[in-house]
Amino acid sequence: MCTYNRGELLVPALRSVLAQHPPTTPPFELIVVDNNSTDETRAIVEEFAGLDGRVRYFYEGRQGLSFARNAGIQQARAPLIAFTDDDVRADPGWVTAVIRAFAEHPDADIAGGRVLPLWPAAPPRWLTPDHWAPLALVDHGDKARDITPGQAICLVGANLACRRDAFDAVGLFATGLQRVKDGIGSLEDHEFLLRLLRAGRNGVYDPRIVVHAEIQADRLQRAYHRRWHTGHGHFHALLRSPEVEETARGSFAGVPAHLYRQAIADAVGWIRASAKRQPARAFLHEVRLRFFWGFLRTRGREFLATPRHQRKAQRPAFGSTASAEPLLQRANTSVARGRE
Repeated sequence: MCTYNRGELLVPALRSVLAQHPPTTPPFELIVVDNNSTDETRAIVEEFAGLDGRVRYFYEGRQGLSFARNAGIQQARAPLIAFTDDDVRADPGWVTAVIRAFAEHPDADIAGGRVLPLWPAAPPRWLTPDHWAPLALVDHGDKARDITPGQAICLVGANLACRRDAFDAVGLFATGLQRVKDGIGSLEDHEFLLRLLRAGRNGVYDPRIVVHAEIQADRLQRAYHRRWHTGHGHFHALLRSPEVEETARGSFAGVPAHLYRQAIADAVGWIRASAKRQPARAFLHEVRLRFFWGFLRTRGREFLATPRHQRKAQRPAFGSTASAEPLLQRANTSVARGRE
């Protein structure tokens, strides 16, 4: 569990993990990585650690979510490592559900499940499931689904578990695509999943693995969603994923042509939905345009900074901007299930 200046949210998050169903829950450790917090985070975690030996505090001064997660991975002593967030409430059977998913799917290297909302108030009319991505909410239905290169189902770090040897094989979370402080729209989770699948590995979505995310009030505002989608476009421009780049037929100023076509369609769709007074649909087209703007701005800056004779040749390979550092090999003697 990585955290940065969220002491007021941390207490219920810690309690939910430690309140797993006894005595049937297998042994586990809870590693809390303090990512350079300036509030009461350390005191809160150390108080929990003094009362429960399963809790371990670790400080990571390099700012960024991937730095914090990678530090936690290095500290973990178990063959399974799960991640959750400091504003999330784990279900009482969460640990058991994760272990069961890997037992039932021995070929899966990664597993995840539902992230359901805890609303602070009734969400506005426009905030439909189509707008759940900025809230890191996930619900792919009631049935387990394989995650393969042809079905790269989205999983998020609020409810994500991996076998340790997956990190040994493909490396840790990318530090070039990470969330830093209050930045939003980052792609460290998505990039890791794509890298894992490209290495010939797979995963599983299991709806029995459930956590609930406490939605902060500002995330019910359109301004937050606009900012998230702009940031998401920026990080996608850095990622250069095959799903965006390799299907492109032509480009202009470093931006694939199909994104321009999509932007024109979204502009028309936004005008039509606004005229028909369809707020959810209109806002969906608007945030797609925000994504395009974030992408265009980043690629445009790269394009202008590149000498003219190098522009055609400049197509970095997937993940080249990510700085996906390798996992240090280490002995694994714990029978506990690792948690971050």
